Amino acid sequence: MASKPLLLRRLSRALQRRPRPSPVGASPRELLVASGAPRGSAGRAGLPSRRVSRSFSSGPLGVGDPPGPAAIDYRSLLQEDEFHRLADSTIHDLQEKFEDYGDDVEIDGFDIDYGNDVLTLKIGELGTYVLNKQTPNRQIWLSSPVSGPSRFDWDQESQSWVYRRTKANLLKVLETELENLCGQPISLS
Repeated sequence: MASKPLLLRRLSRALQRRPRPSPVGASPRELLVASGAPRGSAGRAGLPSRRVSRSFSSGPLGVGDPPGPAAIDYRSLLQEDEFHRLADSTIHDLQEKFEDYGDDVEIDGFDIDYGNDVLTLKIGELGTYVLNKQTPNRQIWLSSPVSGPSRFDWDQESQSWVYRRTKANLLKVLETELENLCGQPISLS
């Protein structure tokens, strides 16, 4: 290893050989070269770039994470044939009850249509309800002019279609909304 005086002499010679640029009017690249920065360390516009080291680690689950939607237990999904039996029964019962309800209320444009596993209830200028089966998810989907879209899963415990996010019952949602829109109660249960 070289002695301290030897290192100082080498440094002094290196500095004497380099002309010292005037910082006034010098380009960023000239200042970088004059500073003795290693080659390849120039970033954008010739300025020295910083190397940033970031550490990404996954902490324990659930610590500081916002709550998400409830996880689906796929073991609890209905078998396809059971799903079709329950969904078809529900949709056909609703169709019959909507037809009876249409006879009781006097609303221009009240119309019920069923085709391709889709039940459509038009209540004139008040809006349109659409119910349909979603077989891959084992759900009944509802599009409502009042509450918007909802996806109902079969709940074995209550033996009804329930919206997971709000725990709302499909039949109760329809009863409440139709009574509020049409001004006359309807019993779908």
